[in-house]
Amino acid sequence: MHVDETLLQRLEKLSFLQIPQEDRAQMIEQLGEIVSFVDNLSELNTDGINPTFSMESMATLLREDIGSVDRTINDDILAHSPHAQEHFFIVPKIIE
Repeated sequence: MHVDETLLQRLEKLSFLQIPQEDRAQMIEQLGEIVSFVDNLSELNTDGINPTFSMESMATLLREDIGSVDRTINDDILAHSPHAQEHFFIVPKIIE
């Protein structure tokens, strides 16, 4: 994948960020380096490796999943939101 101005503009739109003009060239270069590094990982031969392999010998500790609702906490959090309705945050659509 090649990182260029068009891709950077798309990433800005999706992330609601604005990259200053003087930082754009450096950002494109850095994103290109990140993509190149990730592309290198695809060259690794993972045939025969268990997808759940872990270096940790201990199992993950589990706890019982018990749901609880405290409306006062919800209301306090939603009071700081610019848009909320029926105990939910209202956010702009970001998926095209």
